[in-house]
Amino acid sequence: MMQSMKWASALSTRPSLEQAVHDVIEQATQQLQATADLAIVFISSAFASEYSRLMPLLQEHLNVPALIGCSGGGVIGVNPSGQIQEVEGDAALNLTLAHLPGVKVKAFHLSVEDLPDLDSPPDTWINLIGVPPQEQPQFLLLASPMASGVNELLQGLDFAYPGAVKVGGLASVTAFAGASGLFCNYRRHQEGIVGVALSGDIVLETIVAQGCRPIGQLHRIVEAERNIVLKVEAQMDDVEPLLLGGSRAGQPRAPLEVLQDLLQTLSEDDRELAQHSLYIGVAQSAFKQNPEQGDFLIRNLLGVDPRTGAIAVGDRVRPGQRIQFHLRDAKTSGDDLQLLLERYQMQTQRTQQPSPMGALMFSCVGRGEGLYNQPNFDSQLFSRYMQHIPLSGFFCNGEIGPVGGTTFLHGYTSVFGICRPSSRV
Repeated sequence: MMQSMKWASALSTRPSLEQAVHDVIEQATQQLQATADLAIVFISSAFASEYSRLMPLLQEHLNVPALIGCSGGGVIGVNPSGQIQEVEGDAALNLTLAHLPGVKVKAFHLSVEDLPDLDSPPDTWINLIGVPPQEQPQFLLLASPMASGVNELLQGLDFAYPGAVKVGGLASVTAFAGASGLFCNYRRHQEGIVGVALSGDIVLETIVAQGCRPIGQLHRIVEAERNIVLKVEAQMDDVEPLLLGGSRAGQPRAPLEVLQDLLQTLSEDDRELAQHSLYIGVAQSAFKQNPEQGDFLIRNLLGVDPRTGAIAVGDRVRPGQRIQFHLRDAKTSGDDLQLLLERYQMQTQRTQQPSPMGALMFSCVGRGEGLYNQPNFDSQLFSRYMQHIPLSGFFCNGEIGPVGGTTFLHGYTSVFGICRPSSRV
């Protein structure tokens, strides 16, 4: 009879790295009570001057065949009291140990120079990772924030491994000589990407909480150049009613004109919020008639051209895509995550899949206490819906997760990777 998957998360806030390493190994080992097949470590930037000491200390006391990890602006894990805690600004170390029977674990490090050209065939990417797509791997990815090839890597992996889930984040950079820590199989790397491919009896499910709510109408891009939206047309079920400003549905308009009309319809609070927290959502499904919250890829609104009425978006756009303005604030971020957690919980109950055994959280440094004015908001909300599921993670300089089946690099987002066995024991 196959053993069951087990997952452990241990957090230490000891200011001494030696003591922190000792604590997390002892706590995680006691929790796991099984042989660990994978170790994941997150270390806070408060330890930046000691990143080089972490791997030798772990290797001295830990015997796990595959290990990845990185530095973070903050660290998330289960403290000695059994509570999930987000540590921001202070010394913290988290160790995750996973017992994964029936799962093949392949850890890897990639330099930016290793990455194939995007015109390369899928086999080039497959040879680089060393895992055939027939094994249906799932990926955890941790990258240096200075790595210029992260978007290319995500596109390449989506190309070579369609349908495979990829989650992760960008490590933090500190003032300590620009230090960032990337760790793979007990070695520290200054640049590139580290990751692990998991295949076999494992499912990696995701929640990508971008923390925004849509406002106004859905519009289709009529004219665009690179990241500049020049003309849009409104999308309505009934094309006869007049739009604000006197134009009819389907009549191309400058997006700035649409925005100016929209602002007049907002509440005073939302108008004030729009001054600094206005974003563009790009619908990821061309077939879903009425995209819902969570169906959009959120991108920055970089600027406007008062002369032409064009707007600049923080990503490439193309004619035919549908866009909608979005707002972000603390309440919206909390409501968005709660909605997605409720949706995930209902789906898992309906399908009666095996229960999750562990989870990882990759949260933007712009969230946390600075956004919510209270500690542990996202992680406590997660644990309210996912009780007794060990959670680990870190605060990122960019979060990796899928929207609409395509993997993107996000900002201001909390991405959760939830692990469970694919079959019942």
